[in-house]
Amino acid sequence: MYFDKPGKDNTDQTLELAAERARQLQIQEAVVASTTGETAYKAIELFKGIRLTVVTYHCGFKEPFKNQMPADVRKDIEARGIPVVAASHALSGVERSVAKKHGGIYPVLLIADTLRLFGQGTKVAVEVAIMAADAGTLCGDDIISIGGSGRGADTALVLKPAHQNNLFDMRIREIICKPRAF
Repeated sequence: MYFDKPGKDNTDQTLELAAERARQLQIQEAVVASTTGETAYKAIELFKGIRLTVVTYHCGFKEPFKNQMPADVRKDIEARGIPVVAASHALSGVERSVAKKHGGIYPVLLIADTLRLFGQGTKVAVEVAIMAADAGTLCGDDIISIGGSGRGADTALVLKPAHQNNLFDMRIREIICKPRAF
């Protein structure tokens, strides 16, 4: 499925398509990016019976020592038995800091920009899968990974996850949906 444009308006359909494909393929795990918890709550309803991991921004992403996801939202999601991973971005992290200070481009940032050729949501879906794998919330079987362009969700992939140290073992098996124009 291809959306005419990226963004939050695609969230419900992205999550519905992703949950349906997970059931068709009998996939048991899904990862969803969520800043405030809004997308996570929608995913929780649709992915019943599928182990879900929520991945959010690391503390300090926008403001030093501030979390993007409210503490009460994170506690509520975790109380439902769903892990919430808040970690440095797998496809930028320290390299972004070096690039800002010293200029230039670095290998991990090139990987991120290459993934953005398919749209921001594709880069995010790959990145949150890596972050969830590194946090120990995945078993290594194929997953559904959901990302977006800014707020909400507009991209869903079927992929074999991998850790940062084995990134090139990851396999993007299917693109369930993504924006056509971005």
